[in-house]
Amino acid sequence: MTAIVNALIQRIAKSSTQLTLKLKQAEISDTPEEFIKKSLVLALYMSIGIVVFLWLLLSRLGPVTLILLMLFPVLFVVFLFYFLRVPDVKVLKKQRDINKEIIFAGRFLIIELESGVPLYDAFKNVTKNYEVIGKYFAEIVNKVDLGTAIEDAMNETIEFTPSANFRKILWQIVNSQQTGADVSSSLKSVVEQITKEQIIEIKEYGRKLNPLAMFYMIIAVILPSIGITMFIVLSTFLNLTLKLPILLSISVGLAIVQCMFLAMIKQSRPSVEL
Repeated sequence: MTAIVNALIQRIAKSSTQLTLKLKQAEISDTPEEFIKKSLVLALYMSIGIVVFLWLLLSRLGPVTLILLMLFPVLFVVFLFYFLRVPDVKVLKKQRDINKEIIFAGRFLIIELESGVPLYDAFKNVTKNYEVIGKYFAEIVNKVDLGTAIEDAMNETIEFTPSANFRKILWQIVNSQQTGADVSSSLKSVVEQITKEQIIEIKEYGRKLNPLAMFYMIIAVILPSIGITMFIVLSTFLNLTLKLPILLSISVGLAIVQCMFLAMIKQSRPSVEL
């Protein structure tokens, strides 16, 4: 059994070619094999827990053991994919948090450099003023303090940062340092480009929001209200008994649909603060 589990872990690890990079970007200290093993265990526990809970809840209504046994592998696969997606979710959250501060931090760096502050000291000042992006600059400062060249420290941060916009800024600083160009002038063009891209994202979000709101009103509000009303009326004519589990199932289904729409709207919102 152990050999089968290890073979499955190795197979998943080989299929996830970027898992090592994603774990580092998400600041998860596990190796790919350790992370996959933990995901398998959590998926197993969650699947068993839900199956046992449903059996205790529904066993009085009839023979549901066979159905729950068939449901178990489905739940296991769903939970396994969910837990394997945790690094992607964390990376996306870090990316959105960085993008919220990237323009302000870039402008702060430009002001510092134009005021004659050395690049190293400007990085230290960024760490004191920006919570999210400041952590990455703090790593650069710490590596420089330990003897690493500032260009090498920035290149290491470029490799593991989840934000493409942040990579653009660091790349521009590294290139300016290597070519001897003015860093502040180069940063201005990059920050202006990122600002324009974020303005475009805001306009696109405004175009998407109206159709999403309309679909939300139809599918999550109007149709459930009319459908439940008609269902209750029909049940009175057909002498159907609406038991508590049926009503609870309908309520849970409506809640899931509404949460899905709200998650879609929240996910489509650009991580921008201009």
